[in-house]
Amino acid sequence: MRIASRALCGLVVGVAAALVYGSVRAQTRELETKGVLLDRIAAIVNDGVVLNSELDTQIEVVSERLRAQKLELPPQNVLRQQVLERLVVQEIQLQRATHDGVKVSDEILNNALQDIAKRNNLSLSQLPEALSQQGVDYAGYREDMRKEITLSMLRQRDVLDRISVTSREIDQYLEKQAKKPSQGNEYNVSHILIAVPQEATPAQADDAARRAAEVYQKASSGEDFGRLAVAYSNSQTALDGGSLGWRKETELPTFLAEVIEKLKPGQVGEPLRTPTGYHIVRLNDVRSSESKSIESQVHARHILMKTTELADDATVKQKLNALRDRILRGEDFAGLAQTNSEDPGSASQGGDLGWNGPGAFAPEFERQLGLLKEGEISEPFKTAFGWHIVQMLGHREFDNTDEVKRRKAMEAIRNSKADEETELWLRRLRDEAYVEFKS
Repeated sequence: MRIASRALCGLVVGVAAALVYGSVRAQTRELETKGVLLDRIAAIVNDGVVLNSELDTQIEVVSERLRAQKLELPPQNVLRQQVLERLVVQEIQLQRATHDGVKVSDEILNNALQDIAKRNNLSLSQLPEALSQQGVDYAGYREDMRKEITLSMLRQRDVLDRISVTSREIDQYLEKQAKKPSQGNEYNVSHILIAVPQEATPAQADDAARRAAEVYQKASSGEDFGRLAVAYSNSQTALDGGSLGWRKETELPTFLAEVIEKLKPGQVGEPLRTPTGYHIVRLNDVRSSESKSIESQVHARHILMKTTELADDATVKQKLNALRDRILRGEDFAGLAQTNSEDPGSASQGGDLGWNGPGAFAPEFERQLGLLKEGEISEPFKTAFGWHIVQMLGHREFDNTDEVKRRKAMEAIRNSKADEETELWLRRLRDEAYVEFKS
């Protein structure tokens, strides 16, 4: 699992933010030992709470990150409310995950931490010391990471796994792209959402429209878009200055893509109303990413035999050796595969696996293919699927661009749907929750 985590700040990005985070926790522990009253409830969320200590810590982390990005901080009361709202939404999601039995095992957590350590040229055992040197408590870091993975798994289950992409949608996407000279372009985009509740009253709808117009006017007049996002946006990207990063046009929600088409770098689009509220988008930059995909492929065929209670490894290996000898003496590989192979996918095709690129087969199978010359037949070898003999039929360099385009099209369509679907999902969770802010 690939984890994009704010918890990575200690080693991957924002070292200063991690130092602040660790420093605040250390101060908290020191005050606890002195018996100082340090915690109050910032918000009640269903049957849970958000504590002031947690809120203060996150405000320091976010402030340090914004300063590192050279973004002007909004007034403290505005920043506090934005961070508190994010923590409330996070708490709602964590409660949902607990209720639905979404759990992160120690194995999944350790694998994620090991990946972080590896990317920083460390072993997992070295990670606690490396974090400690930056003032970050390892136990707290693990729990923060567990929360991040939990939220990712919940979103995957409740949002992403439910997004479907049809072949027709892919065809339409590619047709649309083919007509555009900018089909290879990527766009760096920032975004502000002025949310409108699902059951909004006319007064609430009018207020949101007024605020959207006000924010648009400020952004169009040259005020810092990132600062405006931090101060006004209700999107989950608010505390990142509204940044959506680099995206293909069709990886953006469709309604944003239509606005982007009309903008030049530096321009801000007028507020656009959708079911989630009013969207204001800024085009920061454009770049080209068009490229061909050439893949080294192999053509092979095999015979598969599996062990049973009556046929152990030695017996199966002996049978395959006998078949290999018969083929070397002139018998037809395809005919023997049809009558002997236990691979239901290829036996009827004479064991033919067709043309395949890297990663199509199990590692041991690919290793054996790499040792064979054209026409050669391997000795019997074992994989997780059973015992094989395989014959190399040919090699080629294949222009895989069309297949890659379809795969990327599917991913782009899913991504374009994911942002809006996630915002709708979070808004529903928020609207259904009981939240009481404490002064």
